[in-house]
Amino acid sequence: MIAKDQIERTQWRDGLIPVSTLFDDPYFSLAGGLAETRHVFLAGNDLPRRLRPGFRIAELGFGTGLNLIATALAAAATGPVRYTSFEAFPMPADDMARALSAFPELAGPAAPLIDAWARGARRFDLGAIEVEVIEGDARQTLPQWSGRADAWYLDGFSPAKNPEMWDAALLAEVARHTAAGGSFATYTAAGFVRRALQAAGFAVDRVAGYGSKRHMTIGRMAPA
Repeated sequence: MIAKDQIERTQWRDGLIPVSTLFDDPYFSLAGGLAETRHVFLAGNDLPRRLRPGFRIAELGFGTGLNLIATALAAAATGPVRYTSFEAFPMPADDMARALSAFPELAGPAAPLIDAWARGARRFDLGAIEVEVIEGDARQTLPQWSGRADAWYLDGFSPAKNPEMWDAALLAEVARHTAAGGSFATYTAAGFVRRALQAAGFAVDRVAGYGSKRHMTIGRMAPA
């Protein structure tokens, strides 16, 4: 278990790929990090088709902010979308800037995110997105959240490296904070994660993953 007072530091695999020193796991792959985000989290939640003004997205694991930026681009013509992310170990702003520089096509939307992050802002707007990043252990912070998400991005580090983020009790809280008809998507296809989400009330499916990852997991809560 990682101590709460530990600080995230980033190492750079091959000088390019950001790797968490706390969890020894990469934040994304340069072999298609943005494409993977769009495949797993956007398409996995049937976005942007479902987006509408007031749509609410929640996320476990803010990381580099790549998921947020991809969502902001997808929501540009939709109107206000609310985005709440739970992050225990925020990445330093300089590391975030270096990580996102791997995607030069994102330089425009990345700049205001990096600026806000460097100022310590955890509530800010990014294009059509109203952003709130809640710092702390999600096992404590999520139960206190009053919101309910229409779509969840479950993007913690690998279940093998960070099992606390995939704890059955936490995934039950995800379900409790999901609107009727709401969805989730995650890159992992670990059996215990699928079973926990199913036990929490989601209809769960294993579908094709991105690139070399054979499978990922998506799910829906029953409509009202």
